[in-house]
Amino acid sequence: MTKFRMLFEPIRIGRILINNRIAMAPMATGGLLNPDGTLTQRAMDYYVERAKGGVGLIIAGVAKVENEIEQILIDGAIPRLLVSSKASSSLGELAESVHHYGSRIFIQLTAGYGRVLSGEAIDIGVKIVSASAIPAYYRPRVTARALSTEEVEKLVRAFGHAAEIVAAAEIDGIELHGHQGYLFDQFATAIWNKRTDKYGGDLEDRCRFPIEVVETIRDRIGRDFPIVYRYGLKHYMKDPWTGALKREGYVEVGRDVEEGLEMARRLEKAGVDALHVDAGCHESLYWVHPPVYQPHGCLVDIAAEAKKAVNIPVIAVGRLEIPELAEKVLEEGKADIIALGRGLLADPYWPKKVQEGRTEDIRPCIGCHDACINRIRMGTQMRPLCCAVNPFTGRERLYALTPAEKLERVLVAGGGVAGMEAARVAAIRGHKVTLYEKSESLGGHLIEAGVPDFKKDIERLLSWCKVQLKKVGVSVVLNTGVTPELVEGEKPDVVIVATGSKPIIPEMPGIEKPIVATCTDLLLGKTRAGDTVVVVGGGLVGCETALWLAKQGNEVTIVEILSDLMVAGFPVFRANRIMLLDLLALYKVEVVTNTSIHEITDEGVVVIDKRFKSREVRCDTVALALGLKAENQLYNLLRGKVMQLYAIGDCKEPRRILEAIWDGYSVASAI
Repeated sequence: MTKFRMLFEPIRIGRILINNRIAMAPMATGGLLNPDGTLTQRAMDYYVERAKGGVGLIIAGVAKVENEIEQILIDGAIPRLLVSSKASSSLGELAESVHHYGSRIFIQLTAGYGRVLSGEAIDIGVKIVSASAIPAYYRPRVTARALSTEEVEKLVRAFGHAAEIVAAAEIDGIELHGHQGYLFDQFATAIWNKRTDKYGGDLEDRCRFPIEVVETIRDRIGRDFPIVYRYGLKHYMKDPWTGALKREGYVEVGRDVEEGLEMARRLEKAGVDALHVDAGCHESLYWVHPPVYQPHGCLVDIAAEAKKAVNIPVIAVGRLEIPELAEKVLEEGKADIIALGRGLLADPYWPKKVQEGRTEDIRPCIGCHDACINRIRMGTQMRPLCCAVNPFTGRERLYALTPAEKLERVLVAGGGVAGMEAARVAAIRGHKVTLYEKSESLGGHLIEAGVPDFKKDIERLLSWCKVQLKKVGVSVVLNTGVTPELVEGEKPDVVIVATGSKPIIPEMPGIEKPIVATCTDLLLGKTRAGDTVVVVGGGLVGCETALWLAKQGNEVTIVEILSDLMVAGFPVFRANRIMLLDLLALYKVEVVTNTSIHEITDEGVVVIDKRFKSREVRCDTVALALGLKAENQLYNLLRGKVMQLYAIGDCKEPRRILEAIWDGYSVASAI
C-alpha cells in the first residue's frame, strides 16, 4: 500500500467523496443496449464487475439526451444509450448496484455525433447535423445541416431534462462529452464552427453551448450536483482532414494548447467541478484512442498543462494502466485522478490487485482495439463490446467460470497463447492439466510479437500467462512435442491441440537464397537484417516489422500486391492503422503497392506491377510477411482416436490473439 499510497487516497468532485483516485473512463457500451437505448442486464453486469474490482468512480457512457434533432435510434441503426423516462429504472438499479461496492457512478451525456456520425449510419438514412454546414467526416460528399439557433436552445433544455432523470436515479454526477470532435467540440472549435449567431464567433461564443448546458443543469437540479467536462486540450491536426504525430513539425489547425487552457479557465468559471483532459479528434484518432504504438502515459503532459491553469480536479487518461506510472502521475501533481478505459476491460480487478500488491496478476491491455471498439463498429452488424485478452468482459454472467462437475485429466499440446489460456481456465475449474510445448519456452508467436519496442505489452501478456499457469498449478513440460504415442501413453480424458502456425513461404524463383528470411526469424534474432530490406507483404505483421527495422536505422521498402497497406484479412482498427501509416512515413519507409515479387536474386528482388512492368529493387535482405499456415498434423492424426479432442487457435485457422484466447477460454470453460 505504501508503494501506491496516492492512488488510494479519497478525493472530492464537488460534494461527492470518491474512495480512491481511480476512475473508469467512459466507453460506448456497444451491443450491450436495447434497441430503445436502455441498458440490458449485460450492461449492468459489466459495470458492476468494475465496481467489485474496486474502482472509485465509474463514468458510464456515452448517453444521448434526445433523439429528435439528431435521430440515430431508427430501424437498422446501432443502438445508443439514451437518457429517457424508459431508462430511468435501469439507471436507478445500476446506481444502486455499484453503490453496494463503494463505487460512485457518473453518466456521460453527449449532445450528439454531428459531422463525425458513422458512414454506415449515414448510408441507412440517418440525417447528419452540425454546428455549421460542413462535410461529414466519414462521407465527405455529404454536407451536414447546420442546427438552427432554436434547435441548439432545445438541445440545452434536453440536457436539463436528462439531468433530472439522472439525479432522480441517484446517479452521483454527470460528465459532459466535449471531446473527440463530437457535437460540443464542433461548436467549440473555429475550424468547424462558422456560425454568425450567438453560438459562433470568438471562443466565448463558441463555448456558449456547453456553458449554457452547465447553467441549465445547475438550474434544474441544483449547484451541488457534480459536473465534469471532458475535452481535448489539443487536437493534433495538421490540416482539416489529417492528424499529426507529436514529433512532426506542423502548424495546429484545430485547437491548440493556448486555446485549450483558456477553455479550461472558462469552464471552471462556469461552475464545472472537474476537467477530464485528453487530446485529439477523429482526424487524429490515435490520440483519443491510443493504440499500442503510443507510449504509456501519452496524454499526461496535456493533463499537467490543464492542472496548472485551474483549481478544480483534473482527470488524466491515456494508457495509464501501469500502476507505477499511475502513482507517479499523482505524486508529481500532474493530475488528481487516473482514468483507465481499456485497462479495466482487460482486468476489472486492477484496483484491488494494485492495493493488495499483486501487480503481477494484472492482465495487460495490448492496445489492439480489436474487441473493445473494432468489434462494435462492424457496419450495422454490431457485436457486443468485449476484450481481446479477456473474453469475460461484457459477458460477465454468461462466461462466468464454474467448478467442473467431473474432474478430468487434460492434455494441452502447444504453449502459445491459445494453449496457455485453455490450460489456465481448465485448471481454475479444477481439472488436472498438463501442457506440453515442443520448444524451450512458452509463448508461441507472442515471443516474436513482443520484440519491437512498441509491442512490449505483448511481452507483458506473455509474462502474465506464465505467472498464472504457475499459480493455478498447471504442469508445464518444455522441449517435448506431443505425438499420438505420447497421448496413447498418457491416456488423458481430454486433448486440446494448440499447435499453432508457421510462416508461409511461397514457391518462387530464388526463394532459397540466403538473403531471404521470414519476419519471424528476424524478430527472434535467428537472422540479422542487412542495411537495406524489402518486406514482402503489407499486412499488419509486415508493416510492424518494417517500422521496427526502420527505427533501428535500416532502409526499408514494403512491397504489397494490393492497392493499400493493411486492407486484407481482419480489419485493423482505424486509430492503429493510421498511426502505423504515419509512423512508417515518419521513418521514411518506402511503400510500393499494386506490385508483386517476380523473382529473388542475389542482389535483391525483381518486382512486377499490374501493368506487367518489371524493375529491380536492390536490397541486402528480403523479409517475408505473407501470412501463416496452420500446424494441424497432430489434430488430424488424433481424430477418431480421442473422444474429447479440440483444436484451438492458429492450428484451427491462423487468426489474431483475440480468437486464440477466446478459443482457449471457451473450450476450457465447457469441459
